[in-house]
Amino acid sequence: MVTLTAIIHKEEDMYVAECPEVGTVSQGKTIEEAIYNLKEATELYLEEFPLEEKEHPFLTTFEIPIEMGGKKVAKA
Repeated sequence: MVTLTAIIHKEEDMYVAECPEVGTVSQGKTIEEAIYNLKEATELYLEEFPLEEKEHPFLTTFEIPIEMGGKKVAKA
């Protein structure tokens, strides 16, 4: 068993899920469907191209102020 990361964003009426460690991407009408499809795509990919053993990266988030309409805001 290996733990991987899913980055999810919405594009129009679909959710797009990406696994940055492997490079696989999939989509679905719901977040759950996008993750399910990403898992399936990643499993199939790893059958052909196994992961190299390496340490799992540390993932965090951060905020920076941006300007919108002349006002600084924390996020869009």
